[in-house]
Amino acid sequence: MPSQSTLSKPAARRVFITGASSGIGTALARYYATQGATLGLVARRGELLAELQTSLNTECAIYTVDVRDADAMRGAAEDFMQRYGTPDIVIANAGVSRGTLTQYAEDLAAFRAVMDINVLGMVHTFHPFIEPMCRSGRGHLAGIASVAGLRGLPGASAYSASKAAAISYLESLRVEMVKSGVSVTTICPGYIKTPMTDVNTYPMPFMLDADIAAAKMAHVIDQKRRYVILPWQMALVGRFMKLLPAWVWDWAMKNAPHKARTDWDWL
Repeated sequence: MPSQSTLSKPAARRVFITGASSGIGTALARYYATQGATLGLVARRGELLAELQTSLNTECAIYTVDVRDADAMRGAAEDFMQRYGTPDIVIANAGVSRGTLTQYAEDLAAFRAVMDINVLGMVHTFHPFIEPMCRSGRGHLAGIASVAGLRGLPGASAYSASKAAAISYLESLRVEMVKSGVSVTTICPGYIKTPMTDVNTYPMPFMLDADIAAAKMAHVIDQKRRYVILPWQMALVGRFMKLLPAWVWDWAMKNAPHKARTDWDWL
């Protein structure tokens, strides 16, 4: 007869993560691997994905895919589900950040890329999983937005706009899923130590280590929180930012440092 510990042992979860080749995505993959999860990992940089795969002591499928490619994302999702079943958790983490200024014609392409990756990439990530999740009446979708989406930041207009759009999209998706049994979580991190923030030359208060941030994000997902800002100190700052009148925000931001326009980094 099986022991009580064997009977009570939970089944391994299936977790699908985009933007897994560095930063938050890699940290999330490492965290869930320690939990014994079966992973589906997506990123453009296949060589980094392969290195990550070999370092994880868990079942792991990798997909070298650009989240802007809806057909390729659908193919990756279908392959994962054929091999392992419908995932328990899907985390749309892939994102890009670059300083942008509307006055420069050469930045127009960057605006489009940032919006396509940070917003449509999230849609492309979730789309293939929603129908099977709804059929089973369970599942969790989590999107990584940003505190930068709470107010418009100078020199980061594309990034702020994309993250504001992501926040609104995730809220719409959450209320659409209410009757389905599928949960949706919006996560708005502040500064996380990743290659994306390593290039910044200005102060970044309350910065979290990526592995610590990943553990906090996983905990939030397990709690099925609807919306959270991390860390708690940045949550207080975020609430204060939202309350400021427009004229005060304009005054506060007029001399704020800008992210360099030459930076182009994937999470």
